Amino acid sequence: MKILFVSLGCDKNRVDTEVMLGMLSGRGFTFTDDEEEAEAAVVNTCCFINDAKQESIDTILELSERRKSGQLKALIVTGCLAQRYQEEIQKEIPEVDEILGISSTDKIIEALEETLKRNKLFTHKNYFDDINRKPVGGQKRIVTTGGLYDYLKIAEGCDKHCTYCIIPKVRGNYRSVPMEQLLVDAQNLADQGVTELILVAQETTLYGTDLYGEKKLPELLHKLCKIDGFKWIRIMYCYPEEITKELVQTIKEEPKICHYLDIPIQSGSDRILKKMGRRTNNAEIRELVSYLRQEIPDICIRTTLISGFPGETAADHNETYDLVKDLKFDRLGVFTYSQEEDTPAATMPDQVTERVKNTRRNKLMRLQQEIAFESASNMVGRTVDAVVEGKIVDSGDSNLDGFTYVARTYKDAPDIDGFVFVTGVHRELMTGDYLKVNITGSNEYDLIGEEA
Repeated sequence: MKILFVSLGCDKNRVDTEVMLGMLSGRGFTFTDDEEEAEAAVVNTCCFINDAKQESIDTILELSERRKSGQLKALIVTGCLAQRYQEEIQKEIPEVDEILGISSTDKIIEALEETLKRNKLFTHKNYFDDINRKPVGGQKRIVTTGGLYDYLKIAEGCDKHCTYCIIPKVRGNYRSVPMEQLLVDAQNLADQGVTELILVAQETTLYGTDLYGEKKLPELLHKLCKIDGFKWIRIMYCYPEEITKELVQTIKEEPKICHYLDIPIQSGSDRILKKMGRRTNNAEIRELVSYLRQEIPDICIRTTLISGFPGETAADHNETYDLVKDLKFDRLGVFTYSQEEDTPAATMPDQVTERVKNTRRNKLMRLQQEIAFESASNMVGRTVDAVVEGKIVDSGDSNLDGFTYVARTYKDAPDIDGFVFVTGVHRELMTGDYLKVNITGSNEYDLIGEEA
């Protein structure tokens, strides 16, 4: 049987999807991206913000029509939306046969085979284990990223309880995956040809505190660096207040670890940070960035901000603007505040209008655009390592001008950052090849270079 598997939302969801694909593959199921070929469908959903929620709902509704007509013999929904709105899904979309909670994805074979065995419309059975069930690693996964890079989810859930965020209610408390299981996962990915390992969790910096009584991310990184096959190891989702000197020194000392940190700060206003339930402030953020750049001068710092949080004034926005202007983050994304039900922020007074949210977001992004273009221009003259992602076919005669290849530097995480276009290459390169590139120019966010 061919299964259509739709994975929505974040890279942590992608890991869950790859584990489920591995389980189903081991049972003899095959997969397709073509709705016309599919005999069953699984949707791994997201509900972090309204747009993600709507995308998940639209996908389920589209596939429910195929289930209703009998083109699909089974329709299964899992992920965050399934966890949060199981009753609503069952009531409003009866074509969904079975719903799996986020701690029950290991029941995917049982759920699918149960539906097929009954062979009728509609099974309506749910699988929901304890939301705080301990996560496990070491399972076979099917890599869906193309094989060049993939994600290692080192923990599940979150204990921060930021006032705008639904994740702790949907995914439970912070639970680290045992280190020995993560090392098995990582080795399996390396054996499948993955050369860039990207560490993810709701928060990576707290890894190990629940299992071992202390932060174990530096130790985990040292052990991951010993695995043959990995060229780069990248760390995402580091909360600023949890970054230790030991972690910074580990990044500095281990040659495989990219000099790149993703540090969500959300606001530059102390008043708004406090309302958000964040555990840092403007001065501490400035101090951290200064320390990182002092210890690792070529570090690339990525961050995210929320514009229009309830009660945010023009003065609060200006504090954030000034922080961005002063610190000149290498990478920055700005999201307008999403009023999520069942969160404390949703019922706060002084909700900001969509117009003001977007105006403030656009102002921050225009500033960041100037910073990013300047940062790209300042790269000219440097020589950096890059990994090839593909070749531009119409790039001239290789005997004359050479080929142009698309690559990423250590400053560019997959799918969210920019590229370097390597021109004048007079030899065939393969996707996944690593090479040194002399940066000769820039084009807005992207770089232009030649093979060193």
